[in-house]
Amino acid sequence: MPELPEVETVVRGLRLAGLEGARITDVKVLWHRSIAGMTPAPFALAVRGRTIQRVTRRAKYIVVGLDDGRSLLIHLRMTGQFRIEPPRAPVDPHDRVVLTLADGRQLHYHDTRKFGRFQLVQDPLAHLARLGPEPLAADFTPDVLRQRVAGRHRSLKPLLLDQTCVAGLGNIYVDEALWQARLHPLRSAASLTRPEVLRLHGAMQTVLARAVTAGGTSLGDGAANFYSVAGRRGRHADALQVFRRTGDPCPRCGRPITRLVVAQRSTHVCPHCQRAPHC
Repeated sequence: MPELPEVETVVRGLRLAGLEGARITDVKVLWHRSIAGMTPAPFALAVRGRTIQRVTRRAKYIVVGLDDGRSLLIHLRMTGQFRIEPPRAPVDPHDRVVLTLADGRQLHYHDTRKFGRFQLVQDPLAHLARLGPEPLAADFTPDVLRQRVAGRHRSLKPLLLDQTCVAGLGNIYVDEALWQARLHPLRSAASLTRPEVLRLHGAMQTVLARAVTAGGTSLGDGAANFYSVAGRRGRHADALQVFRRTGDPCPRCGRPITRLVVAQRSTHVCPHCQRAPHC
């Protein structure tokens, strides 16, 4: 599933393609369940003729602000991708929504597994109010993180995956941040000391910023993997330290990386650098 760095990469790609300021002249919904909150016909009617004023990100959501004050909230889920196509480009069997722009170009939303959703909302901030803070924001300080984990007896990994705690993190970057911070995913969040919170905060920001710079993480060559708007693979896979590195030597201590299941998610740790809570 695209996480914060991948969604940020898509947002930057849409801006670079000139989506901000573009007018939508036609809307085709090719898979009705791609639209949440209304049926495809009124959705298409509401969006047709609107001008896109801004394209931003909140957590794992793409927020497309329209000139009538409403916004499109788009969640890519497992396999959602965008690409810009020339006028009258053929539709791929896995394209779910096609927006035609005033200059003739088309924005194709491609989603192999059909889990992604578009939703037209009046107030995106209210709709997304339950989400936690942005981990790369300037106001996300170590003290903010400490307040988010204080008194929480959940294990670190499921807590960090919880979008109401901190927004945008997923399986890849939680594993990477916990390894960098030398924290075991089964540690109770409430057990963290101030120095450990400081380490975790720095690790989260370092890992995410590095992945954004690399254009996200692509883990395979299949069509359902992550690709940018320009069709490029994310380059961050080569920088992964533990995720999907089972059996490889830990880059820090040389011991083998092991795989375990935490909160029903495949999890990768160095058992030497990240001591289990009972040790």
